Amino acid sequence: MKFPQFSMLPFLMVVVMLSLSGTTLSHPHWDFLHCLSLRLANYSTISKVIYVQNNPSYSSVLNASIHNTRFSTPATPKPFAIITPLKTSHVRSTLYCSKKHGFQLRIRSGGHDVEGLSYVSEVPFVILDLLNFRAIKVDTKNEVAWVQSGATLGELYYAIAAKTNTLAFPAGMCHTVGAGGHFSGGGYGTLFRKYGLAADNIIDARMIDVNGRILDRKSMGEDVFWAIRGGGGNTFGIVLAWKIKLVPVPAVVTVFTVNKNLEQNATKIFHRWQYIAHKLPDDLFMNVWITKVNSSQVGMKTVQATFRGMLLGGVDELITLIQDKFPELGLAEENCNEMSWLESVLYFGGLPLQSVDILLDKNALPTLSLKAKSDYVKEPIPESGIEGLMSMFLEEEADNAIAMIAAFGGKMDDIPENELPYPHRAGNLFEATYIVQWTKEENAESGKYISWSRRLYSYMTPYVSKSPREAYVNYRDLDLGINNNDYTSYEQASIWGFKYFKNNFKRLVQVKTKVDPMNFFRNEQSIPPLLSPWKKKGN
Repeated sequence: MKFPQFSMLPFLMVVVMLSLSGTTLSHPHWDFLHCLSLRLANYSTISKVIYVQNNPSYSSVLNASIHNTRFSTPATPKPFAIITPLKTSHVRSTLYCSKKHGFQLRIRSGGHDVEGLSYVSEVPFVILDLLNFRAIKVDTKNEVAWVQSGATLGELYYAIAAKTNTLAFPAGMCHTVGAGGHFSGGGYGTLFRKYGLAADNIIDARMIDVNGRILDRKSMGEDVFWAIRGGGGNTFGIVLAWKIKLVPVPAVVTVFTVNKNLEQNATKIFHRWQYIAHKLPDDLFMNVWITKVNSSQVGMKTVQATFRGMLLGGVDELITLIQDKFPELGLAEENCNEMSWLESVLYFGGLPLQSVDILLDKNALPTLSLKAKSDYVKEPIPESGIEGLMSMFLEEEADNAIAMIAAFGGKMDDIPENELPYPHRAGNLFEATYIVQWTKEENAESGKYISWSRRLYSYMTPYVSKSPREAYVNYRDLDLGINNNDYTSYEQASIWGFKYFKNNFKRLVQVKTKVDPMNFFRNEQSIPPLLSPWKKKGN
């Protein structure tokens, strides 16, 4: 990359700022800041773009997008600097200086990476935080939109609904999730049985590669465009923006919730649900949440299965359908609500329906520590297996645990598993995500909660996919295996890679080898090149 040479004034400004804060810098820290400051076009932007550890705003900027407080402890490794670019040239400059001075680059859009990989590293690193890359441009005439990677799903949905109530986008249910990370792993929500994943509906992208080139779909080529739509973030380059295809929805949809606890035959009803949900019309989304709740008996606990769903249609159509196909649920009109698609986002996010403006609030949800794991289920779990699953939720560590189970089928059955890196298509009854949560104050006892999560995962082994035991990359799980800090062989990475991507992992490695052979963009579960530079040196 060639950059214009600017005056020394920006660098001198950085020196003054650091000296006032008492920061002592050593090589290569000093060299990195020197490099970056010389390349910022306007010295007045330095205080808005560069945050080093002794900057008064450093901690607030770092913590603002940490949604898993397991990684906000004093012992958690911290970045040397956080760069919050205001324009593309700032991104290119950060990339250039990180490469030149040996800093690993972690790219953060929304901060929902459940293993903290977008903002934590065990080696010297810098965070490139895309919080200022949040522009959204909706074109209702052509039914498309451009969304920058730092925008949240809530901001995207809000922007679409501001223009029309009959177009939507099939992405996730949590409004604070960043578009960049969500799209790069696949992304599914209430519309995926009708329209597929978020990644299935991306038609172009704007990306900076390891050499600083700005690429679109045509210039990056179809292999790279394929890889960035589901192959995981922080691997192939820095995706700044995505062009997405909007999808039609009716002006009115119908949502429902039915709660059944153990005393109300939750086990039998969920057992029956497994045989039905994936076969229902693709206009209907259905999921089940399993949690511990208070029992009707004072001082006692029970387990509740919460059956929820959304039909792209009216309440009468929904009740008729469920009473015909799934009468065991006992769905009644009082369980249902008609609303707009945007209001359904609030509904499934557990947000008040009165104000859609809450979708713009990145801090509307409580922040807890958590551990997540995921599975795909291809055969119905027997009642005895469900009983064992339910009993684990009565254990002490499961007070704030949840199993989120989403029915597959519909459009997902029609898309070949090699269409995108995300391979979990036909043949899956449902995907199950197990999340255990605890408060930040309990981080010292995190081991017991993580142990419970692993025991639950072990318990589910007989009932889930095998060879490989599949997992969803957007719920990263470092228990599956990790890369080395330097060279990682194809064989080693395959241990976790085939769980996320199945045979698509092979093509992802080939793409990585072509576009980033020196493996600059990397983390504990990034796609490695086929032959890393350390191996070439004989190390």
